[in-house]
Amino acid sequence: MKFYPFLAIIAVLFLASCDSYKQVPYFQDLDRSSVIQQDIRNAVPYTIQPNDILGIYTSDAASREAAEPFNFNLTRENGVNGDSSPTNPITGILVDSKGYIQYPLLGSIKVAGYTITELKEQLTKSLKGTYLKSPIVNVRLLNFRISVMGDVAKPDVYTFQTDNITIPQALAAAGDLSITAKRTTVLLVREVDGKRIFVPIDLTQKKLFESPYYYLRNNDIIYVDPDKTKFATVSRGYRNVTIGIATISALALVATVFLYKR
Repeated sequence: MKFYPFLAIIAVLFLASCDSYKQVPYFQDLDRSSVIQQDIRNAVPYTIQPNDILGIYTSDAASREAAEPFNFNLTRENGVNGDSSPTNPITGILVDSKGYIQYPLLGSIKVAGYTITELKEQLTKSLKGTYLKSPIVNVRLLNFRISVMGDVAKPDVYTFQTDNITIPQALAAAGDLSITAKRTTVLLVREVDGKRIFVPIDLTQKKLFESPYYYLRNNDIIYVDPDKTKFATVSRGYRNVTIGIATISALALVATVFLYKR
């Protein structure tokens, strides 16, 4: 009989640990026993926004020299074209606050609201015949950045060389969530057309794959809440340090008084 209280305590701790584990795995309602095929309907082409930086490369099969003036934006920031490190980025073309870029010979061009493909087609059409015989235009977004904050391994601002980034990819770049992170209340912050929206994300459910927010947009922010376990652990650590310092100070004071009296 006297062992029953101990058994009850062990059972409670076991159940509590099981309940906590249920919050850890991703996509819990996804069937893992067979191959599942799902149509992708939420992938929307990226549309260019003010303050984007575009890398535009133009070539011409008929004359390489004729295309060079259009590639001024591909020079390196410190002038060393052989250095492609992150500390020597391509300067690119800035989309101004009204959604325009300044392009050689063509002047001011409205690009905000266009997809990358649409801009390529527009520039190709504008250059063909008038300035170049057979222009080939490639456009890339150079400053696609996602900020990942909170209870992840490496919170930081991450720059990607593609505009097709998903929430799991951004979290993986940040080293994944900590074991103490809340996976059901991840927050996505996005600015669209002068408005800021706050979107709750649940990483434990497969419906994330069908969410219109599954694919990220430039300058999105992901914030991951820590759960109370981490707060309690950190608080306990600070409390232990404080108690330790106080204890050492008290002992030092007693030792000083003792030595003084001698």
